[in-house]
This record gives sequence, structure tokens and C-alpha cells, in this order.
Amino acid sequence: ARSIARAQAEGRPPKGLHGAMEAMTLYLRQEFILPNVGHHGEGYVPYLLTVFFFILACNLLGLLPWGATPTGNIAVTGALALLAFVVIEISGMRSLGFKGYMKTIFYLPPGLPAFMKPIMLVVMTPIELIGKLAKPFALAVRLFANMTSGHVLVLALIGLTFLFQSYTVGVAASALATGVMLLELFVAFLQAFVFTLLTSVFIGLMRAEH
Repeated sequence: ARSIARAQAEGRPPKGLHGAMEAMTLYLRQEFILPNVGHHGEGYVPYLLTVFFFILACNLLGLLPWGATPTGNIAVTGALALLAFVVIEISGMRSLGFKGYMKTIFYLPPGLPAFMKPIMLVVMTPIELIGKLAKPFALAVRLFANMTSGHVLVLALIGLTFLFQSYTVGVAASALATGVMLLELFVAFLQAFVFTLLTSVFIGLMRAEH
């Protein structure tokens, strides 16, 4: 932050890591967060950017020697999803008001005959509630599964060396494991992006009653 401030004071753009961070931040803000969250979505930008960079840092930690991936723990991804659920629902309450928010739970299509309304409430209310809980659950499980599966695959490939005790198998397994680790680098960015994108989409959907 000091480097960026110094560059701005000197009238030049930031370089290197600082420039990459600024470009990534602006790209996420302008292309994904604000269009999906909708009007007056500026207040959600700091939270969503924090989610992205926090998940990205946690994902990349697992690629370091003797490192571990915090997002490979379901408790961590569950906590992130719980926080996302709270933000999504509170954003709906603030944007729609109490009456509008309750319509997202007790859904009645306009023009429905009177005798159908209680039937529709009985059928749709549990579905709407399950839908609210399914979104954060899917966020937690998707991130956890993707970050765990890569490490399990690398462990299985390296284990082939000890299972067959063969030089050829060892070289092939190591080459495949290296390829998987490179793929994991891509997945680390992708999963941080997907979690942030879907959270912003869910916030935008909740804020628009229609």
C-alpha cells in the first residue's frame, strides 16, 4: 500500500506485484462484483475482495513446501460459507424490507387462485428454505472438495513409487505429480474466483425481489 501511494505521489503507475494486485482488484470489482451485486453494490466490494484474497492465500499455502491448505478443512470453508449466508440474507433484508424479504421464503406467484395459495405455501416454503441453505452448503463443499482432491491425487501418485519400488514408475509418478501441482496452482485462483463470483451473484439475486 505504501509503494502504491508513493508511486501515485510521483505520478507513475505501480509496477510489479503492486500493479498486478491493483489490476486484479479493479478487474474483480468492475467486471464481476458490481455487475452481479447490482446498484449501490459498492458497500459489498471490500467484503468480496477480502473473501477472494483470503481464499487465494489459503489455497496457495498448500503449494508451499511443508505447507498446508486451510481451505482443505471443511470447518474453514464452512465458516466462509456461513459468513456468506449471513451477508446474503442481511443484504436481502436491507434491500427488500421485512415484507419483501418474507416473500423470498413464503412465495406466492401473482394471480394465483385463492384455493391454491395454501397448497403453494405448503409446497414452496420448504423448497425456498432448502434453497437458501443449499447455496452456502454448495459453496463450502465445492471449495473443500476441489482443494482436497488435488492433494489426495498427488499423494496417490507419489505413493506409487513406494508401492512398485521401480525407477521408471518413480520418474513417471513424479512427472505426473508435478503436472498436478501446476494444475493446482490454476485451481487455487479458479476456486477463489468461483467462490467470490457466486457469492456476489447470490447477493445480487437476494437484493432483487423479482
